[in-house]
Parts: sequence; C-alpha cells; structure tokens
Amino acid sequence: MRLVVLGDPVGHSRSPAIHNAALEACGIEGTYTARQVDEAGMVSAVDEVRYGRLSGANVTMPHKQLAFELADRVTDVALRSGAVNTLVRRDGEVWGYNTDVEGIQAVWELAALPMGRPVLILGSGGAAAGVVVAVADQSIVVSGRRDQAATDVLERTRTEGSIVPWGTPIDGAVVVNATPIGMRGDSLPAEVLEVASGFFDLTYGPVETPSVRYARDRRIPVADGKDLLVAQAAASFEIWTGVPAPVDAMRRAI
Repeated sequence: MRLVVLGDPVGHSRSPAIHNAALEACGIEGTYTARQVDEAGMVSAVDEVRYGRLSGANVTMPHKQLAFELADRVTDVALRSGAVNTLVRRDGEVWGYNTDVEGIQAVWELAALPMGRPVLILGSGGAAAGVVVAVADQSIVVSGRRDQAATDVLERTRTEGSIVPWGTPIDGAVVVNATPIGMRGDSLPAEVLEVASGFFDLTYGPVETPSVRYARDRRIPVADGKDLLVAQAAASFEIWTGVPAPVDAMRRAI
C-alpha cells in the first residue's frame, strides 16, 4: 500500500509514525509518508488516488474543504460537514470520508468533557465544520476571525447555532480549538479559556500547546489533538485496509 497525508504545513505530522506502525503490526506491506501540497498539489494527489498510484490519503489543514470538492463521491457525514479528511479509491472513483467526526465524539467521551454545556467552536474551516457535525445535538456557538465565515459554517452544515466575535468568552462553555493556533507556540485568547468548563484542542505539536498547558494548570478537563489523531487515524486505517486498527500500536507510535 502507498498512503500519504496531505497538508500545509505537514512536517510536524505524527501520522506517518502512527500508520507505519499500524501497517507493521498488521503485517501489511506498505508506506505512509507526509507530503506538503498547495491547491495544485492536492488536485494531482487526488488524481493519484483515482488512478491507483496512491492507495489512499489523509488530508489536514487547510485542504479539507478542497478535498471535499475534489472527491467523486462523499459519505453522508462528509456531505454534512462539507469537509473530507480521508480519501480512498472505490471502483475507479475517489471516495471522501470525514473520520474526524467519529473521532471527536470518541475522544469527547474518553476525556470526559462536559455534556449539556455550550460548545464554543473557534474556527471557520473544514475542521470547525467537522466539530459542528460531531456536537450538533449540543448548544453551538461559533467564533471566527470573520463573522461571515463563521456563519457559513453553520449554513454549510445545516446546523442551528449562534455567532460571537473572535475572543468572546462564553461562561461554562467547552471550548474547541479548530484553528492552527498553537502549532507554532502561539496561544488562544486567555479570556476564552478562563471561564471554560472544558477544552478540546484539535492541534498538536512536539510539546503541549500553550493553551493546553494553560487549561491543565487551571484544572480544566482537556482533550489533546494527539487523542483525536489516533481516533481518526484508526477509522481511516480500517477504511483503507478493511482490517481492525491496532490502536495500541498506534498510541505507542505517537
């Protein structure tokens, strides 16, 4: 098998380590590499999946919406979110999946993040759309740097919710960071986390992000991006291979 993760940036990605460990644990011959691509590179990579030169691909920021547009067919969950993070070839066509949604739901439960509280989603791209779909049964508030982009997320996912300006705190909310903030050591607005009842950071890096450390120091329940990475990776692995993912080996690899 020949698998890749596509994004920009992508050099920090732990996905190659996770999936190569999974392939080895299952005795499947193959490789998984990281490839930094722009929009033209995405078009080329999707064609590689379509014509069998790639067995499949993961897609990360900022190309999840573009992957949705480039896929020949998408699942109902991907259609609802308008974003794709997993590509695979089926009968000569490229199918798009969004395994972030089930990954978010699994990690939310695993980390015992509060339920029944408002969910403040920071971001307005494909990752934010996946979060909206995953927590659609809760009270949703979206905050982006542009109000219209935040509104578009709710409209695209056909979900009810409200919009607040960037940096607006919501008392008692579970805050979900669906932006790249934190990947380069930068922090979310502190006032947003000060009144939070939980924090789910979709980003990750070699060390904990400043916002994750800030939340842990205040004993706020936290879910880290690495937890999500393993959960969505396990779902992607099963889509590509048809065999149960060796989750323990994947966790050790990260």
